[in-house]
Amino acid sequence: MKKLYFSLLFSVACFAAFATPVIYVNQIAFDSNGPKSGVVQFDSKLTKAFAFELVNIATGRVAHTGMLSEPETISDWAPGKLFFQANFSAFRVAGKYRLRIKYAGAVYTSSPFEIGEHAVAKRTLSAIIHYYNKQRANTPGELAADAKMQLFGSNDKVDLRGGWCDASGDVSKYFSHLAYANYFSPQQIPLVTWSMVSADEAIPGLLKKWNLKDSLETEALYGADYMMRALSKDDYFYMIVFSYFNKDPNARRVVGLLANSVTTNQYQCAFREGGGMAIAALARISQWKKDGDFTSAQYLDGAKRAFAHLLANNTKYDDDGKENIIDDYCALMAATELWIATDEEQYRTEARKRAANLNGRMTAAGYFLSNDANRPYFHASDAGLPVVALTRYLSKEKEETYRVSALKTIKQALDYNLAVTNRISNPFGYARQSFLFKGKVKDGFFIPHENETGWWWQGENARLGSLATAAVVGGRLVYPAEGNWGIKATLADYAERQLSWIMGCNPYDMSFIYGFGKNNVPYMASNYGHGSERGGISNGVTGKDGCADGSGIDFKREAAGNEWRWTEQWIPHAAWFLQAVAAMAQPVDANK
Repeated sequence: MKKLYFSLLFSVACFAAFATPVIYVNQIAFDSNGPKSGVVQFDSKLTKAFAFELVNIATGRVAHTGMLSEPETISDWAPGKLFFQANFSAFRVAGKYRLRIKYAGAVYTSSPFEIGEHAVAKRTLSAIIHYYNKQRANTPGELAADAKMQLFGSNDKVDLRGGWCDASGDVSKYFSHLAYANYFSPQQIPLVTWSMVSADEAIPGLLKKWNLKDSLETEALYGADYMMRALSKDDYFYMIVFSYFNKDPNARRVVGLLANSVTTNQYQCAFREGGGMAIAALARISQWKKDGDFTSAQYLDGAKRAFAHLLANNTKYDDDGKENIIDDYCALMAATELWIATDEEQYRTEARKRAANLNGRMTAAGYFLSNDANRPYFHASDAGLPVVALTRYLSKEKEETYRVSALKTIKQALDYNLAVTNRISNPFGYARQSFLFKGKVKDGFFIPHENETGWWWQGENARLGSLATAAVVGGRLVYPAEGNWGIKATLADYAERQLSWIMGCNPYDMSFIYGFGKNNVPYMASNYGHGSERGGISNGVTGKDGCADGSGIDFKREAAGNEWRWTEQWIPHAAWFLQAVAAMAQPVDANK
């Protein structure tokens, strides 16, 4: 056992005191027309310029040679280590490769990876669809219990069959959780559904070519059907079916959720609590004119009813009684999709109002404000959604005055993302952010562990996917360019590094997409036979456990029951990754 332990410890190559170089690289694939790079770690200074090689695995021949960049450091993570970029973006020949360096008489190679046209999407999309299919809450026990799901604090029961289990360790079903914290509400089942519809419409030709279109659309319709069942007779959405982590599916209830799994009867979704994205997903999928268990006309009617209800009741459902930026971008998504679906003036008016609200939240520094005071917008899973929402709005908005304002906001947001990320030495290119900590605005890699939730922090792979998506779809509007997915090189590099981090180019040499790459996180089992699945994406890396401000770096396979913060698969991660890779594979002028 000790021998196995030390073997695993060595394999993750996590900034240990190695005397030998370590090569970190995306372990899955690079798109031919996108940026491509790896990171090489040394323990000592190099005395001269140093070359790296790209080796074709099939032939064993050197296909490309380049020079390592100037050294970089990252003292907060790895004091004393030196990091060098191995950039091979100019190389586009399809094939399977490894990076190789020769140092002190020895040869060091990276994990294998593929280069090809739309290679990331081609390699991963089938598995992501498989993952969601396996996440369905459709075992006999779940279906029987969900058909008569009891409302918390009531004897009333509703039919809430369907939906996806939230995570590899949690079989609850969420429109959103953390509503009580006001600024942290992530978008969950509704985001997954909208992401599937968006991806399907972005790359229909490729999905047909790969025989994936029918299965993706079936999964999206499955999500829409659950949201229709979750739409109450009073036209609000039920937020959560909570398991209480009980092995008996009949123990679950429809609830509102506070910290420490305290449940309430406040289960009505505000715009920011999944309601806005549910409306957006239903309105958008209604335009397919395809039926699931409900008809396309019912999807649209449900979206209209829910939107009208939230216009009158939203602040009543917001836990603090006030709207914030999450209400704005989720309501913008809802109004935009209804405007696209109906071309009605009322939805145009609401979309313009919400876009103006987002524009008004942009600061001179380049980050959004979450509230009406001084809290920067930072989010562990949906950081790119304000830009994505504005981009979707601009696909319908044609009046120049409104377009100019929204485009200015998108540009400022993307400029800020690049600036804050590159403000310090950052060899892995990990997206940094600004946040409020103890009353002061700070910049950092990871969200502070001491935050409004009182307990919640975890790996931020969804955030990385959302920012990559924003860089591509927003960049095509404000920084169009030839090559690099149709955006300027610096934005493309930023987007690629976020996805490459997820695919293995990170300090733990870990592919967070289960079933892909050399190193994966441990399997996690859950109730009713659910658990980790191929194509699912784990939470990932955090700030150092015990550092309240999120500084340092950590990834734990085991942590006395708290390893979920790093190892658990969560449905928003794969949803944002799906959006990002579909955007990268989308024809360049599609969202103009």
